[in-house]
Amino acid sequence: MSIAEKLSSIKKELTENVTLVAVSKTKPFSDILEAYNSGHRVFGENKVQEMTQKWEEMPKDIEWHMIGHVQRNKVKYMAEYVALIHGVDSLKLLKEINKQAKKHERVIPCLLQVHIAEEDTKFGFDADEIKELISNPEFEKLENVRIKGLMGMATFTDNMDQVRREFQSLNKLFQDLKNSLTHISILSMGMSGDYKIAIEEGSNMVRIGSSIFGSRNYN
Repeated sequence: MSIAEKLSSIKKELTENVTLVAVSKTKPFSDILEAYNSGHRVFGENKVQEMTQKWEEMPKDIEWHMIGHVQRNKVKYMAEYVALIHGVDSLKLLKEINKQAKKHERVIPCLLQVHIAEEDTKFGFDADEIKELISNPEFEKLENVRIKGLMGMATFTDNMDQVRREFQSLNKLFQDLKNSLTHISILSMGMSGDYKIAIEEGSNMVRIGSSIFGSRNYN
């Protein structure tokens, strides 16, 4: 199957309210253009420099999502164009995004990353830390960022009951936070291996790479 056919097949499984982020990290321009020419416009990258290079070279109506862990010193490179930053995991990072967004007279949409997996390798807030963050006076001052929702990654495991429980816990937090963050609307959870369960548990944004583009090129 071609990239366009795989994209079409996955989109048929998604309900209208679910946004598909095609994860194009490590993939060449030609692969992204094939997806683009089939009508897709939302792409996710996990390295700022690679994403910026692609943004410079590719059509300007592409919506670039930063889905990887973000280092504060790299924010300045994407502040001009990034459509959504998925992995915000500290107040310090939010302040840096706010500072760089201000320079470009932008408000940058962000998702707060929540640690739901039973793995130490994943980044993110826990529920108490998010509640502390949004009650922090410093948070209130951030006029050039907009928190649009939450993102989380489930444990990398074959135990789909565990994955489902982790997604349920994130959705519960998302619903609880709607009282204090009234403008949140995005729940980003689910990747190639577990996006169907994520959607069943309330996800409205999925990040799918290998099921569209094939295995990664890490050379």
